[in-house]
Amino acid sequence: MNSSQELLDHLSRNSSPYQDPLTRIRWDALSSEDYWIPEEAISLFGTPEYSALSGEQKRRLSQYEFLYFISGALWLEGLFMERISRISMHSTGRLDRLNYRLHELREEAGHSLMFIEFMRRSGLELPERRFPKPKLATLVGRFAPFESSIFWIAVMIGEEVPDRMNRLIHQRRDQISPTVHDVVSTHMIDEARHMAHARDTLESYLDTLPTWQKAAYRPLMRRVFRQFVHAFYYPTADIYQLAGLPAGPNYRRLAHDNPRRAAFIDTCVDPALQVLRAQGLVLNWR
Repeated sequence: MNSSQELLDHLSRNSSPYQDPLTRIRWDALSSEDYWIPEEAISLFGTPEYSALSGEQKRRLSQYEFLYFISGALWLEGLFMERISRISMHSTGRLDRLNYRLHELREEAGHSLMFIEFMRRSGLELPERRFPKPKLATLVGRFAPFESSIFWIAVMIGEEVPDRMNRLIHQRRDQISPTVHDVVSTHMIDEARHMAHARDTLESYLDTLPTWQKAAYRPLMRRVFRQFVHAFYYPTADIYQLAGLPAGPNYRRLAHDNPRRAAFIDTCVDPALQVLRAQGLVLNWR
């Protein structure tokens, strides 16, 4: 048994017994009086306009930005489930691969149900378009060959980049809603297995990929990476409107020009960039 097979068996064992995320969350603890993400994770944090907001406005903005974040996660889970379902339908190869994929499919479906339940229980008006699906990232995620390095680069980016936000929220449990802490902790624990599998699969592909082919992929993956990061970490204009911020400023522009936000994003994306850089793929999000 090679190392990849051993990893798949280990990850599958750790996925059992399965516990439905909907039963693991303290739903009754959800309150509009709490922050749902720490202040440092709010897109306007560090700007004069943010400092001028009332405590209630800051909390409401944190709540809407968390809803925006899990809307992006819901889109991402949908992409993964689509691809796993399609490849599983035609799977005639190794049972250990199919076994792990089905474990992952079950977990992704559970996460999606958890996010939807959170949105329902939030009691907040949801944006008409919950998340602006990045077009190129969506195309690569849906149609790049499953057994290709370009697909697994996209998967690794999709797993790693949001995970850093989850980890920050998890670490600040004394600053946020207990319900939010349960949601991100549940998501983070399962995603750790998915990331281990994505990294192992990607490395197996990139180890044998010629240098010229990595160079050819670079422009496409730079665009995918930038689209993905900007979609996840810069909320749409309606988020600020729904949060009830004072009329006048262009809050989306303020977020894009906010150096504190850029530094925060650097922290979130750096682990993914390091993994890719070690494999000869130098990307950036700015």
